[in-house]
Amino acid sequence: MKKSILDLGDIKGKRALIRVDVNVPMDENKNVTDDTRIQAIIPTVKALKEKGAKIILMAHLGRPKGEWKVAEFSLEPVAKYLSKVLGEDVLFVKSPVGEGADKELEALKDGQVALLENIRFYKAEEAKDDDMTFANELAKLGDFYVNDAFGAAHRNHTSTSKLAKVLKPAVAGLLMEKEIRCLSQALDNPVRPFTAVVGGAKVSSKIGVLENLIDKVDNLIIGGGMAYTFVKANGGKIGNSICEDDQMDVAKAIEKKAADKGVKIVMATDVLATDDFSGKGTNKIVPVDAIPDGFEGVDAGPDTQKAFAEVIKNSKTILMNGPVGAFENPAFAEGTKAVLNAIVEATKNGAVSVIGGGDSVSAAKQFCKAEDFTHVSTGGGASLEFIEGKVLPGVAALDEK
Repeated sequence: MKKSILDLGDIKGKRALIRVDVNVPMDENKNVTDDTRIQAIIPTVKALKEKGAKIILMAHLGRPKGEWKVAEFSLEPVAKYLSKVLGEDVLFVKSPVGEGADKELEALKDGQVALLENIRFYKAEEAKDDDMTFANELAKLGDFYVNDAFGAAHRNHTSTSKLAKVLKPAVAGLLMEKEIRCLSQALDNPVRPFTAVVGGAKVSSKIGVLENLIDKVDNLIIGGGMAYTFVKANGGKIGNSICEDDQMDVAKAIEKKAADKGVKIVMATDVLATDDFSGKGTNKIVPVDAIPDGFEGVDAGPDTQKAFAEVIKNSKTILMNGPVGAFENPAFAEGTKAVLNAIVEATKNGAVSVIGGGDSVSAAKQFCKAEDFTHVSTGGGASLEFIEGKVLPGVAALDEK
């Protein structure tokens, strides 16, 4: 287990240098359109405020690629939004490194919050070398390091991993601690039966996830576009559905591994097929292995929805990584809705539910409320790599309890 801010002693007057993930969407007028990630860091900020620490937040926005001061990637609008959320002025520091930052941060009072300008304006943030110069520069800003940016924990960047090696103690924030605890509990110590729902377009992007989960789950629901690679590998007709022909051997190997381990793979039996991906053409329910030419499968059919829901409702731990249809189009969203509703019902009946991965989280937020689930992960790529069993640099660099 990693140390968290709860393991720190007296930190009154100490400078907490905190890596957060506030990479939020904004409209053309720089108004924040989804503040989920901002709200997620508030418990850590408030906990450190209560302990009397000086709070210095460090984050990125978009991908400026080391270009300095690109206006569209400035974090100033986030500082203004954060000021509203906290009900107090957040100091915005335009030059995070050097004398300018030192002078501005010197005046920071106990419990006050500052946000540094986009850390990715510095090329050294994303440098793939072992040079610690930038990490040492940043370390001068704080007395201890906190990583609360699970969404960036899979990045081996200066502010997410190198800094933790030079600024000690290096601990997890409350969000990071919750992410690690909830994902670890689901994967390593699940109450059984344990069911994973894995969706998305491509088998190739989820091979690691599928292989790691087969060692852990009782049931594996495979949905979304990737399912058609499995169907074709078993001789089914999939029409114009998305398929990775070069992954058919992988699909067969995954099925064999599941059979050897006694893991039940649950696949679609019927699907909604369309001859127009916009949804305005002919849409019809067909068997998953008899999709007509000119049509492509875009969602789980009614029989499949019932079968998926039945497995989920009889589970005690559920992990969802990927939707089971092209839910972005309301015409193709029923399957994903049915799966999420079944997870909500199972959670109400005492199951542990974890939603991880960008598309699943978007769907969960669109059709349900975050509090309907045990945990909705804030990290897309990070949760995917965690579920694959990979070591996340931003987690590995933190101090052990």
